Amino acid sequence: MSKITEIVFLVEEDPDGGYTAKALGESIFTEADNLKSLRTMVRDAVRCHFEDADLPKIVRLHIVRDEVFAL
Repeated sequence: MSKITEIVFLVEEDPDGGYTAKALGESIFTEADNLKSLRTMVRDAVRCHFEDADLPKIVRLHIVRDEVFAL
């Protein structure tokens, strides 16, 4: 298995409040009340998922936000 250098998370606002983060291409999912806490949770989840020698160098959070407004 080749070592990945970057892991990307799709971050979305949860309808019930807070944020969810799902890794693309890996089975990693986490959630938190705010973006600051989410960064910590993502970091911890990545460290739990990979062995130290296989840790990606970069974690990218792709934050998706829907905005709806009336005309």
